[in-house]
Amino acid sequence: MTETIAPIAKDPRTSTAARIGWIILILATLYVCYFSHLGAIGFVGPDEPRYAWIARDMAETGDWVTPRLYGKPWFEKPVLYYWGAALCFKLFGVSEAAARLPSAISALLATLALAWLALRLYGAETARWLLLLLPTTVGMIGFSHAAATDMPFSGMLTIAMVCAALVLGLTRNENTPILPRTPWLALIFFGFFLGLAVLAKGPAAIILSGGAIFFWALFTKRWRDAFRLFHPAAIASFCLTALPWYILCARRNPDFFRIFIIEHNFKRYLTPEFQHIQPFWFYFPVLLVAFLPWTAAMIWTAIEGSARIAQSRKLSPPTAFLFSWSVFVVLFFTLSKSKLPGYILPALPALALLLARSCGNLAIEHRKSFGVSLAAFALACFVLSVLAAKLFPHVPLPSQQVKLALSFLLGIIAVANAILAAGFLCSSSRWKLNFVALACVVPVLFALVIADELAAGLVLLSSKELAVQLHSQHVPADRTFVHHGMGRSLKYGLNFYLRREVPDWDENLDADAYVVSGSFNCKRLEKQGFECVDVPLGTSTFGWFVSHVTPRNLADSHRRSGQPH
Repeated sequence: MTETIAPIAKDPRTSTAARIGWIILILATLYVCYFSHLGAIGFVGPDEPRYAWIARDMAETGDWVTPRLYGKPWFEKPVLYYWGAALCFKLFGVSEAAARLPSAISALLATLALAWLALRLYGAETARWLLLLLPTTVGMIGFSHAAATDMPFSGMLTIAMVCAALVLGLTRNENTPILPRTPWLALIFFGFFLGLAVLAKGPAAIILSGGAIFFWALFTKRWRDAFRLFHPAAIASFCLTALPWYILCARRNPDFFRIFIIEHNFKRYLTPEFQHIQPFWFYFPVLLVAFLPWTAAMIWTAIEGSARIAQSRKLSPPTAFLFSWSVFVVLFFTLSKSKLPGYILPALPALALLLARSCGNLAIEHRKSFGVSLAAFALACFVLSVLAAKLFPHVPLPSQQVKLALSFLLGIIAVANAILAAGFLCSSSRWKLNFVALACVVPVLFALVIADELAAGLVLLSSKELAVQLHSQHVPADRTFVHHGMGRSLKYGLNFYLRREVPDWDENLDADAYVVSGSFNCKRLEKQGFECVDVPLGTSTFGWFVSHVTPRNLADSHRRSGQPH
């Protein structure tokens, strides 16, 4: 005989305390996961420093229409992120935290909107689960701390889909009037946020939302409800939001549509021209990593939910909506010739809501299998944590810090899943509440405690410390060059921090130069007629050094004239 678990909210002894505890826990989770340590490390990767450069240029020049990189128009992405980052630069100054703040705000707004949808569709318990599970996933934490367009795009699209659910009538309940009224506000907001998504990343927003709603209508046979999204109010709101910038930018830059629409949308999707070639199964491991530490719960939900769907042969309209939303996003980008992890970020909110619903409903019905699955995953993570700590004991400092951070992260994931498993294997609603709260607190504590250590381990991925050392040694930026071998990510970062496009050094250059390198050979250059002196840098540059290179004839001329060189 299966023992039932009483809903948390109906327990009079814990009702008030539980509500206060949930509120505190949710507020702490949202703040820590989305806003803490935004500036812990310098810009990482090729996108962050370039997007931050464009936003800084907008803030300094006052040109809010044409994005410019190194003084030239740059049409790889639309303008929404640049506007947000430029506004943050004006309000808070130029910094990594200000550049990443638009992504954090977008993540927060999307989470709150989705929690409201969870409340209307499934009730307060599912909404609470969502507010704790979604922000603590690796995908949401990582992209909310990135100065990039992925999270603003995903956030705006998520809010648009929430508004679409309201227009489709998915949130109706027993209190809804029998004669449905036109949801004017939801229609206007749907067009507005879909327009913002198009401003964030382009016409992909229309395809993703339209495709998801199309398949929802196909599954549920509710075509009339789907066509309500073509209401003039929604279309007018969308056009007034998205079109003005596109029209202005095209008028000022005749090549805009060719570069942006043809090259960076159609060619990026249909051809491998941009070199982001991955196998068709690429997004499967991406999703597994993005849902850490709740990957085991997601896999269990997918298996058990699929079995239930196969048995009943039908989906409820809300579940069909979330299913169509998440699956269409993944399938659409799976068919793309260019694949990057951030492309499927819009699928995470819908999947997280399905997971939250499962934890509040399906997992309770199958507590033992759910708990055992989590316990097995916790054990696997614990074993991997021990192995990561013991393997390769003698490694350089940066790799040692990354190894220790990875080991600690796996240990935290193991603890979180073990506590959650214990909570579901216990039969008391009080125990379930306590264990769930603890399980969600652990990743929050991880974000607070380990963030600085992670930053120390990841500092080698950014050019910030190298740029700081160059400034401290008074190396002139206009005479700084990079030697062949520096990756484009580090080079783009150096460009941002030195405020100029740092060129490659040419041995035929008839002037003295400061050459940044990781494998420079001064002896070879001295044989070729150069004087080469290493500039002392701090140990935190991790293998990068600077050499002051001067042609021999120029050095002799400086010595004869008494000038420093």
